[in-house]
Amino acid sequence: MPVDRLLPTDEAHDLIALTREIADKTLDPIVDDCEKNETYPEGVFATLGEAGLLSLPYPEEWGGGGQPYEVYLQVLEEIAARWAAVGVAVSVHSLACFPMATFGTPEQQERWLPEMLGGATIGAYSLSEPDAGSDAAALKCRATPSDDGYRIRGTKAWITHGGLADFYNLFARTGEGSKGISCFLVPGSLDGLSFGKPEEKMGLTAVPTASATYDDALVTADRRIGAEGQGLQIAFSALDSGRLGIAAVATGIAQAALDAAVAYAKERETFGTAIINHQGLGFLLADMAAAVDSARATYLDAARRRDRGLPYSRQASVAKLVATDTAMKVTTDAVQVFGGNGYTRDFRVERFMREAKITQIFEGTNQIQRLVIARGLAAN
Repeated sequence: MPVDRLLPTDEAHDLIALTREIADKTLDPIVDDCEKNETYPEGVFATLGEAGLLSLPYPEEWGGGGQPYEVYLQVLEEIAARWAAVGVAVSVHSLACFPMATFGTPEQQERWLPEMLGGATIGAYSLSEPDAGSDAAALKCRATPSDDGYRIRGTKAWITHGGLADFYNLFARTGEGSKGISCFLVPGSLDGLSFGKPEEKMGLTAVPTASATYDDALVTADRRIGAEGQGLQIAFSALDSGRLGIAAVATGIAQAALDAAVAYAKERETFGTAIINHQGLGFLLADMAAAVDSARATYLDAARRRDRGLPYSRQASVAKLVATDTAMKVTTDAVQVFGGNGYTRDFRVERFMREAKITQIFEGTNQIQRLVIARGLAAN
């Protein structure tokens, strides 16, 4: 059953309808085979781009959709409910466009944003390293100033769309300490940039996650976003928005698991009646539904604050924490509803459970979200 959404405009309702049509016709028929065989969905992102669904939260003057975040996130949730890996990649693309759209100079924005937001390219975010995940200030990848720009040396890790993206937001060290990191827009075809073998992941297998190695790669000075040393400020500002994207993706996974569990519970019979009529199982499904509704409410509250220009960092962490923990719990319960069948690959719920796990980890682990929330409480 489609989610009954409260949307701010008729245009938003049309966007949701368009997203559902594309997701049902383009994503749903191939997701199972692509995830099972770890096959990249060629053409899918081009289809989403042509429909204008890759740049919804950005200004129309640069090729974006001009939509508020509360609308963009609900579109993202609809995509993720059909295919979580595609939803994550769309969220990461939006994250990769944020530094240029927010911190770029007018000249940089005029030069690069139309292509970044035009729908024909896909972006990736390159912050983490093998020894620097939650502790972003520990980055070692270095950008050394030279006469013609910056020479990049080092390794980055856990890059969604690594090796396939058209551009990367790179965070590299230009000085010492937490104020010694800078942000760069790197073309995917850069000489000296290479990628490792895609990670063998528990889920989200159709879209690659890979490491990157920079071997004396030259990035011209005009591709630095913001001032030298402003990188962590840019990264953390972008991650507040990115966490909302992951919250929406997690809610989509949880909604898909709930829908599958309800449908199965209506069809499966024991003791002469559909199992949904047994109180124990009915209550379990009710708790799952309440959790999904609550997760959606938390990310929408944070998004509406963002849209109004209000502080929303703590609310973004709450949304990411609540939605991703919900996704893990709801998908686990969905497997339980299916019984032994849920433990097989004949049904999607086992995949939903595997996909939900990573949402508790990336864009800041849920332990980091608790730290952000706790610090916010201490500061008030």
